[in-house]
Amino acid sequence: MAPTVTAERVECWGVRGIGEVAPGADLAALLTGPLDAGGGLRPYDVVVVTHKIVSKAEGRLVELGAVEPGPEALRLAEAVGSDPRLVEVILGETRRVVRAVPGLLVAETHQGLVCANAGVDRSNVGGGGLATLLPEDPDASAERLRQAWIPLAGGGPLGVVVTDTFGRPFREAGVNVAIGVAGLPAVSDYRGQADPYGYDLRVSTLATADEIAGMAELVMGKIDERPVAVVRGLRWPAGEGDGGEAGTLGGARRLQRDAARDVFRW
Repeated sequence: MAPTVTAERVECWGVRGIGEVAPGADLAALLTGPLDAGGGLRPYDVVVVTHKIVSKAEGRLVELGAVEPGPEALRLAEAVGSDPRLVEVILGETRRVVRAVPGLLVAETHQGLVCANAGVDRSNVGGGGLATLLPEDPDASAERLRQAWIPLAGGGPLGVVVTDTFGRPFREAGVNVAIGVAGLPAVSDYRGQADPYGYDLRVSTLATADEIAGMAELVMGKIDERPVAVVRGLRWPAGEGDGGEAGTLGGARRLQRDAARDVFRW
């Protein structure tokens, strides 16, 4: 049977007392105290972490004042009305420019994510001309945190989800989504199972990690200095994703639709 994440009742709370994260910080160790103070961890907990503090700890910061924009960055910056230096940084994180219109630059990142500005962001970095980049490998970042925190959760299972806020086609505003997942299925796959009426499900898959990320953002907020949340009450098949096998369930990459099946690219 394909792995699924289930729950009868779920709790979610933001973790306080984290403070500023400096480049090179041991993020797992830095968060251990606040996690303990917030009630500790138990088996089957999921720790949700905004990518911003992961990126800071991993040194994924750029000083825009030191960036020299090239011809393509100058051209795109004029088209979208943005800082050429910022556009140059965006291009460095970009596999493919999806759309460039006034006020909007959408790009596919080297990690395969499609989002505004390739995930390059100037918010919550303390000002001074700094911008943050997405983690180079968000699934690996999630797995490193998971490995460090498994003892706090009594040996696990333990899930970790690294998040960012994305916009969506045909929908206003943004939602928190999973860009890195470790320890639990990113997708709950019900294909091949029967519904209560005996109908065999054929296309029913749920973006479970995105649902977890969206729930966590409700208690994390954007300006509340709570970049970490804990979700409790979920269950998934025992052993799935445990044992340091970050790629066992595909991580957040499982959420990226293959280009051949993506109707928005046709």
